Amino acid sequence: MTIEIKVPVLPESVADATIATWHVKAGDSVKRDQNLVDIETDKVVLEVVAPADGVMGEIIDEEGATVLGEQVIARLEEGGAAASTSAVKAQPAETSAAATPAAGGKTSDINVPVLPESVADATIATWHVQVGEAVSRDQNLVDIETDKVVLEVVAPADGSISEILADEGATVTAEQVIAKFVEGAGSSASAAQPAAVEESDDNDVLTPSVRRLLAEKGIDASKVKGTGKNGRITKEDVEQYLKADTGSAKPAAAGAAAAESLPTGERTEKRVPMTRLRKTIANRLLEAKNSTAMLTTFNEVNMKPIMDLRKQYQDSFEKRHGIRLGFMSFYVKAVTEALKRFPEVNASIDGDDIVYHNYFDISIAVSTPRGLVTPVLKDTDTLGMAGIEKGIKDLAIKGRDGKLSMADLQGGNFTITNGGVFGSLMSTPIINPPQSAILGMHKIQDRPMAVNGKVEILPMMYLALSYDHRIIDGKESVGFLVTVKEMLEDPTRLLLDV
Repeated sequence: MTIEIKVPVLPESVADATIATWHVKAGDSVKRDQNLVDIETDKVVLEVVAPADGVMGEIIDEEGATVLGEQVIARLEEGGAAASTSAVKAQPAETSAAATPAAGGKTSDINVPVLPESVADATIATWHVQVGEAVSRDQNLVDIETDKVVLEVVAPADGSISEILADEGATVTAEQVIAKFVEGAGSSASAAQPAAVEESDDNDVLTPSVRRLLAEKGIDASKVKGTGKNGRITKEDVEQYLKADTGSAKPAAAGAAAAESLPTGERTEKRVPMTRLRKTIANRLLEAKNSTAMLTTFNEVNMKPIMDLRKQYQDSFEKRHGIRLGFMSFYVKAVTEALKRFPEVNASIDGDDIVYHNYFDISIAVSTPRGLVTPVLKDTDTLGMAGIEKGIKDLAIKGRDGKLSMADLQGGNFTITNGGVFGSLMSTPIINPPQSAILGMHKIQDRPMAVNGKVEILPMMYLALSYDHRIIDGKESVGFLVTVKEMLEDPTRLLLDV
């Protein structure tokens, strides 16, 4: 049975797309849900997976071709050997011939993927493999970072990397060759360079980032116990060694300093270029400060009612919904209700117009290993507490693993940032353009408060609302913040809509 492989439905604002990378060729056997091809738009890279086990038949559109939504780009022969035969016949003779000697050590190039039109170049972020290490087909080899998204480059077949041409931190361009790949088993891969792997010292089988770290700290690689694959030393291993044995590391650093005629071993510097994501964050924050009339207003909230409610219903909530009841769902619910009452806070400026949004998409600030990002939780007015908790958890996991797509990051009418998880007691958050306001939550701290003429110790939290004074006046900003305070101090209001 022949199955048509089509371009996915494209977003309304995207007219067409480009075939970025075919991960299979005509005649290849594929498994269900195996990634066949990456299709790139100006916003995101889409993966098209195999709908069933079978053999790739005809590939209609090659890499670089411009395609439309739901266009047929290839055909898959579902099943086994019979389909395989017909697929190979449709394949050019030179391709089928090249597919045969895979076990013999065919060499191919590892290229940077095609970059979006608005992206001039990219940076090698992390190599996940080293020269000579055996890898499986579709295993992630390297992360390449642009100012918008992190791209993964996977192995085209079973084999190994024979040469890395662009180390971590290098700036690369679209389709640039960054490594050489040898197909076949680990033995053929290692045979391509026996001396480099078998007879080298420990320093030669380390990733570039680990080599740099060892050199900066003056540490002998043989003294560090590796916990990575095949005993490989990772950055975490080096950091752990530094913590456990600072006494031995300092003399090495001091010796290096003496060799450079520095006054002491402690007066060292480390210069690291900004990542593309960090550059983008920096530019957007500076843009927000320069292009908005930003002002911050403060209030405080008694968190005892919510903490008592969580304590009472935590177990039953988790049993029913399969997720813990956190504070963020209360924050999101309270903010959504306040946005309904103060539409100016849910609006944005576009030129000389004010755009009022009749939907509620809230950005949640998430700290990731690569920097701060603000994925969007959409249509929060339609979500219950469990739906909000699950949505936030999914976005946080994607952010931690570097799997956030452009669709996850685009849009958003209002932002919530919670510095309290890091211990922040008070801050003035910066607006996330083109939004007009951002709410900062902070650390919950026991403080003495006057209640009905008596002093009580209550868990209090400061709230900070930064807003664009061009569109939001003091009356609306204070009213918005007081509404959030009232909703949180009396959670029943969230249920009764009062």
